[in-house]
Amino acid sequence: MTARALIVTASGSDVGKTHVAASLLRALRARGHHPEAFKPVMSGFDPADLGACDAGRLLAALGRDATPEAVAAISPIRFEPALPPTVAANRNDRMLIFRDVVRACREAIARTDDVLVIEGVGGVMSPMAEGARVIELINELEVPALLVAGSYMGAASHTLTALSVLDAENIPVIGIVVSECESSPVTLAETMALIAPFDHDRRIMALPRNVDRGAEIADWVLAEV
Repeated sequence: MTARALIVTASGSDVGKTHVAASLLRALRARGHHPEAFKPVMSGFDPADLGACDAGRLLAALGRDATPEAVAAISPIRFEPALPPTVAANRNDRMLIFRDVVRACREAIARTDDVLVIEGVGGVMSPMAEGARVIELINELEVPALLVAGSYMGAASHTLTALSVLDAENIPVIGIVVSECESSPVTLAETMALIAPFDHDRRIMALPRNVDRGAEIADWVLAEV
């Protein structure tokens, strides 16, 4: 396992990876650490509103301005459409090469002196380059994963499936953060109750909307990386 780096991945899209990653970065900084962030591939990038994109939010958590240069350094592969990366690439007549993504991540790890928080794209099984999914990236980097899940209908199944995939690949899982989704017929507590009996040996945390539990997540991370 590569020390001092982890990937924030998820059971699916739009469940709060960036919120969790940013909370973790702020908490690490509050403890005197000098973390770095890296999001190798980013969709939904608006050059006219850099602060609103995922990289901009990570930069804010690091206490830095979202300049074009800073965004490019944290997220070297960017697409304006809020689409799966391979779809966005195809629509722009580009090809996402898996080895390029791996190399960029390894270079980010090599130049980081403290903890590097890598944010993935989509879920564990999401295609993120030609012929490769996020799970292949985690395997290549040999870093532990922090899994973020939602509380929407079906989230329990998606979460347990993601965990099964991570376990099958022998990827260490730091813990599970279940993030509350808006307008779900299933409550956050009910989602937790569905997941917990099937993964009772792992750390699991409920994350209500508009709540920052970065300090507790930092405890998990510092115990593992």
